[in-house]
Amino acid sequence: MRILIIEDDREAAGFLKKAFAEAGHVADVAVDGETGFALAEEGGYDVFVIDRMLPRRDGLSVIAGLRAKGDTTPALILSALGEVDDRVTGLRAGGDDYLTKPYAFSELLARVEVLKRRAGSRDVETLYRVGDLELDRLSHTVKRNGQEITLQPREFRLLEYLMRHAGQVVTRTMLLENVWDYHFDPQTNVIDVHISRLRGKIEKGFDKPVLHTVRGAGYMLRAD
Repeated sequence: MRILIIEDDREAAGFLKKAFAEAGHVADVAVDGETGFALAEEGGYDVFVIDRMLPRRDGLSVIAGLRAKGDTTPALILSALGEVDDRVTGLRAGGDDYLTKPYAFSELLARVEVLKRRAGSRDVETLYRVGDLELDRLSHTVKRNGQEITLQPREFRLLEYLMRHAGQVVTRTMLLENVWDYHFDPQTNVIDVHISRLRGKIEKGFDKPVLHTVRGAGYMLRAD
C-alpha cells in the first residue's frame, strides 16, 4: 500500500513513515498543505493521512480541494480537535475517517487498512506499462518483454516514479523530493548512481533504450 502522510510535525511524520515501512507499506511525507496537495495531485496513492492543522494550507482545505478535482482517494484526518463538531466538520469536508491525537499506531494502521479495503483498487493504478516494460505495484515485480527483473527497493521506487510520469521530463529535484524524501540538494551523485544502475537492469540485453537523459533538464522514460 502506498500512503501519503501530510504532517508538519517532522518527528511524528518520520515515526509514521518508519512504522508504515515496518508494516510493509510505502509512505511519502509532506510537511505542509501546499506540498501535500501537489503530491496528492500526482496520484498513485492508496490512502492519505492528513493532519488537520498545517502550515500554508490546512488539512481540510487540502481534502476539499482534492475532492473538487474528483480525487476519491480515502483520507484519514489526524487532529488534536476531538469534539463531535470537529469530527463532523472533518468528515463533511471530504474526510473518510477521523482519528484524535494522541493515538496508537496500531489503531491508525487498522483504520488505514480498512479504508484501503473499502476503496478497493477502483481509482488506484497498480500496473504501469511503457512499451514492453511493466511494473506491478501489487506483486512488486518488474518485467521487460516477459523477463522478470530484480530491483532493489530504492530502484523499484525510482522506476515507479518514472513510470508514473512516462513521457514527461522528471527533474533531479522531483526525484530528490519524491524518491529520496530530500527537500534540499545533498550535493552528491546519488541520483546518477541509481539511474545508471536502473538503466543497466532495464536496458541491458534488450533492443531499445527506454530511460533517456534530457540534457540540462532531467530524465524521461519512454518507449521509442
